Amino acid sequence: MKLRKITFALLSIFMLTVACNSDDDDITTFVERDRQEVYDENIAEIEEYLNTHTYNYEDFDFANPYSLANDEFEIVFDTISAANGNLSAISLMDSPQLTSKIVTNGDLDDIDYMLYYLNLRDGLGDTVHPLDAVGVTYEGTLLDGTVFDGAEVVNSPFDLTAAGTGFGVITGFREALIEFKTRDNYSENGDGTISNHNFGIGAAFIPSGIAYFSSSTTLIPSYYPLIFKFGMLTRINTDYDGDSIPSYLEDLDGDGEGDDEDTDDDSFANFVDSDDDNDGVSTTDEINKNVYVIDTTVGETEPVYAANEYETSRNVVSGVITIKTITLVDSDSNGTPDYLESNISINYDN
Repeated sequence: MKLRKITFALLSIFMLTVACNSDDDDITTFVERDRQEVYDENIAEIEEYLNTHTYNYEDFDFANPYSLANDEFEIVFDTISAANGNLSAISLMDSPQLTSKIVTNGDLDDIDYMLYYLNLRDGLGDTVHPLDAVGVTYEGTLLDGTVFDGAEVVNSPFDLTAAGTGFGVITGFREALIEFKTRDNYSENGDGTISNHNFGIGAAFIPSGIAYFSSSTTLIPSYYPLIFKFGMLTRINTDYDGDSIPSYLEDLDGDGEGDDEDTDDDSFANFVDSDDDNDGVSTTDEINKNVYVIDTTVGETEPVYAANEYETSRNVVSGVITIKTITLVDSDSNGTPDYLESNISINYDN
């Protein structure tokens, strides 16, 4: 899938292109363009697109955004022109549904990237964290409408952050997706397919600096801004270090980064560290794991979780719900869980 960063395995900052003539004495070295200069061009191109294009907003029921009809809605962009008979259409730039946020690129550069995104509805399901995996339906295009990728990845979700064996997605797409919530339910159609309900619907307009920048494929030119239309369908917990704690819970300060939490200062962020306090007892052994089986067919109800208890998974089969949770034990009641305190090394062995 082109969306995954693995397709662009050669990072542009390390790209070196060498071309030799028949005598092998003429060598041309690739020089990457200035990132600020490229961003200035990209944002001008994106804003020109937003000012000269519209979308099929008249087909969306804004009075009842979570209607069944809207569940089937697909965004279609079109140029505003006399030939298209839509000179009175509202441009994307003037659309009430267009919003924006500033996105930074970590240590790669110091540019504040403007990320425009169209928010038709937020979604009624789960909030998405940057360290999660997600299932989405999406289509990626160039500004000229060329489609370079598209899929529905509900049963084969992709990680939003690159870590371990997860390749993540481009920064701009991730930062748009986390502004939306997932579906809150679905229905079976009787033919092996399902219909998703009340999921977030949007589109993002992404400068190349938070996309693929100087990398290119047969369909995506270097330094080219991209558009992604998407529906946010499902959220899946990741556990990159296999310590039984979902990665999002290891973002202790809640800033969405994950990389800035390293409790034991061993150069491994907590979400990729299997012994977060380096006390010799693995994190997975310093927490409690619980399993609840609830038979709703006989009137059983779901448990009330403790303040430090978190659901990690659930499965429903014929009215029987199996829920797995973890409890972050704090044996000395000082507000810090045992797995983050090197002076407490209790192995709960569960």
